[in-house]
Amino acid sequence: MSKIHMVLQGKGGVGKSMIAAAIAQHKISKGQSPLCIDTDPVNATFEGYKALKVRRLNIMDGDEINTRNFDVLVELIATAENDVIIDNGASSFVPLSHYLISNQVPALLQDMGHTLVVHTVITGGQALLDTVSGFAQLAGQFPSECLFVVWLNPYWGAIEHEGKGFEQMKAYTANKGRVSAIIKIPVLKEETYGRDFAEMLQERMTFDEALAMESLTIMTRQRLKIVRTQLYGQMENTAVL
Repeated sequence: MSKIHMVLQGKGGVGKSMIAAAIAQHKISKGQSPLCIDTDPVNATFEGYKALKVRRLNIMDGDEINTRNFDVLVELIATAENDVIIDNGASSFVPLSHYLISNQVPALLQDMGHTLVVHTVITGGQALLDTVSGFAQLAGQFPSECLFVVWLNPYWGAIEHEGKGFEQMKAYTANKGRVSAIIKIPVLKEETYGRDFAEMLQERMTFDEALAMESLTIMTRQRLKIVRTQLYGQMENTAVL
């Protein structure tokens, strides 16, 4: 049974493509060959990872879902023998969510023998409340066939509001039963780990590509290796991955 990993969040620039790339790299490290698809109509960041052989598929036509292209996406998923990883853009968040739900796509995928795993991201800083709201919207609307993985991204600041961390917030406590796993992206020291990781992401490099670069210092590669170990370790302990 293949899992269809879809990264969804209504706020742009919060790390969706980084999460899609991390999932793909983790699967490849385990000898799997995931099908990677970028459906972001504006910023095809995921497609930029050449090592992951990401396929671009624009499922939007203006503000609406292009049904023909979405049909192509379903056909790709239906025949996939390996897991599928789909990175979706913020601009298509609302129409895609509505289309998936109204057309009962999660149930359709289940009938095909697939499981839909929705990955969403919560960030600190200015986007905190927007991303928490996006999560609550998804958890409240998607049917029980869907599994949820929440990624906490502290890059823009601590993930807390009025003294409460994400797991104490109403949005989580009300939907706790829907969440299969919470993955915490490490808090990275800005001038060392943070800079190394950010530069790797800007170049759309995988961990393996970066670690093979002799032009990077030994300590830069060591720090990236530590970040990879921390991320992969959490994914390894997540049954739905």
